[in-house]
Amino acid sequence: MGLVWTLIAGFLYAEICVVLLLVLPVASPYKWNRFFKSKFLAMIARQAHLYFFLIMGVLVLFLLEAIREMRKYSNQEHSSDVHLNTEMQHSMRLFRAQRNFYISGFAIFLVLVIRRLVTLISVQANLLAQSEASLKQAQSASATIHSLMEDRNTEKADEAKEDSTLAEITKMKERIHELTAQLNREKKDKEALKSQAESLNKEYDRLTEEYSKLQKQMNINAEGGDKADKKAN
Repeated sequence: MGLVWTLIAGFLYAEICVVLLLVLPVASPYKWNRFFKSKFLAMIARQAHLYFFLIMGVLVLFLLEAIREMRKYSNQEHSSDVHLNTEMQHSMRLFRAQRNFYISGFAIFLVLVIRRLVTLISVQANLLAQSEASLKQAQSASATIHSLMEDRNTEKADEAKEDSTLAEITKMKERIHELTAQLNREKKDKEALKSQAESLNKEYDRLTEEYSKLQKQMNINAEGGDKADKKAN
């Protein structure tokens, strides 16, 4: 294997290791995303597209070269007079061309796979962060709603207490109104009794005066009868 194809094979093995690291649960998406956004990779990511197209261009060139060699050694006809050593060399070159084709093909495929895995891991990390933020917002909103419901229940309880207090005040006002009306009636009855007592006192005084007059009249009549009896004797 030539130096170039040795480098490509080493690059393929490195790609296989990277794919295994990305696929296996070695680290969480947060750690991978933090690693992808590190300063070193950020410096590389500025020209990542250039590196990507450069690597893809080189691999595609070697893939086309491998395809050309495969077609070259596949189209040669084997004659009966060809030496066995020459035929074996021809078969070995065809095998190397096929091997180079598979190496370059899988290298191109794994480059695309690695790029897609990095994108998916970054998206997954962002989605997980967004979901956690949404969950925290939902929890805070739920706590806020719960506190608002408690405040509402407290306000309702206060309103119920105020309503009951107002009802009690209304009942007390009605009771005071009733007591005031009853007191007014009692005052009127008392005034009526007082007026009746005054009229009875006046009647009593009148009757007393009449009785005194009758008593005097009876005394006068009695004295007159005594005098008449004395004169008759």
